[in-house]
Amino acid sequence: MDRQNPITPAGFAAMRAEYDALLGTERPRIVDVIAWAASNGDRSENGDYLYGRKRLREIDRRLGFLSRRMKAAKVVDPARQPDRSRVFFGATVTLADEDDAERVVTLVGDDEANAGAGRIGWSSPMARALRGAGVGDLRTVALPAGAKEWEIVAVVYPDE
Repeated sequence: MDRQNPITPAGFAAMRAEYDALLGTERPRIVDVIAWAASNGDRSENGDYLYGRKRLREIDRRLGFLSRRMKAAKVVDPARQPDRSRVFFGATVTLADEDDAERVVTLVGDDEANAGAGRIGWSSPMARALRGAGVGDLRTVALPAGAKEWEIVAVVYPDE
């Protein structure tokens, strides 16, 4: 957790927005509910009080996690990548497997990865295999179902 973590500007902004929403909106609302519930008397069977305390712990835990991740984050703008012919952080890569089935993936920070949307984390096995590859290169990725070979068809970076 303490190592540097590359992240896109959009990913960092989303993380910051979640942190600000939790700290500035949700946490004060829960604290108010807890104070109101505590003022009602018996706390041992007070659902609002018990749930509020539990939710407050969850919020504080998430705030701590986000704080550590933002501190370790290194914002990298993929649009400023000097070598756009090779796969590096932020690249959108079109891959073809042995059956010529194409797949498009974007290499992003681990905190913003979403495999269903084609956004794979920078430290994932596929991203590690793709790093530094150019168009036409073959890369073998070790997957749980076995090794699979991919050919890099295209490498695209966002415009500034």
